[in-house]
Amino acid sequence: MALQFPQIDPVIFSIGPLSVRWYGLMYLIGFMFAMWWAGKEAKKPNSGWNKDQVGDLVFYSMLGVILGGRIGYVLFYQFSHFIENPIYLFRVDQGGMSFHGGALGVITAIVVYALKNKRSILSVGDFVVPMVPVGLFAGRIGNFINGELWGRVTDVPWAFVFPTGGPQPRHPSQLYEAFFEGLVLFVMLLWFRKKPRPAGSVAGLFLAGYGVFRFAIEYFREPDAHIGLYGGIISQGQILSLPMVIAGAVLMIWAYKREDKHTSAKQVKS
Repeated sequence: MALQFPQIDPVIFSIGPLSVRWYGLMYLIGFMFAMWWAGKEAKKPNSGWNKDQVGDLVFYSMLGVILGGRIGYVLFYQFSHFIENPIYLFRVDQGGMSFHGGALGVITAIVVYALKNKRSILSVGDFVVPMVPVGLFAGRIGNFINGELWGRVTDVPWAFVFPTGGPQPRHPSQLYEAFFEGLVLFVMLLWFRKKPRPAGSVAGLFLAGYGVFRFAIEYFREPDAHIGLYGGIISQGQILSLPMVIAGAVLMIWAYKREDKHTSAKQVKS
């Protein structure tokens, strides 16, 4: 027994040659939420942000997501294809986005924005990361609607038979990722930032949290057919997630140690 995947047309509607797709709508929802969230945070007393600044920051981040996501997908998952046909990098009509590439793109955008506006890179990062999980949630729902990036074969009662995944029931790994990388991570960040935290610690929690969730869920997700598992054990997604876990943990430890040193120094002076 398995659940049959609902037949959902990936195209919501078309007007002439223009087609509006569910996956594109999910990206739009993510960006709209980011704009709303940034504006809400900027209105808080002593936020240090205004409407124009958050608008520029979200725009930089959007570019980072789109450019980084596409470049990362091509380099991390389709590099041989890119070597054979470099124009493939620009064939966005054929699909293909990588979260890890998008993350690198957003980090680059944060650094560029912070340096250009003479702001703390860590503080800008802490401001940005709570916006990301909701976009991740929407994106994974888009993957599910498209019937792509399905999971490994399983006999769990909630398994789905995906049209492009053959006749065998599979884990709905897109929904696992939407729940943990999206909703759970978002709640974790909201809880963590309720109290004042050292600069960089919120960004560190996001990196480590996403990396841990993605690494674990990869055990339920079908590896890319043309890549498979390295050594029959670890997937490309897990290899890309490990540095995030390490970087996030190191950033959090460093942020707290840095804060302790500053506190100690103030106490000595007083």
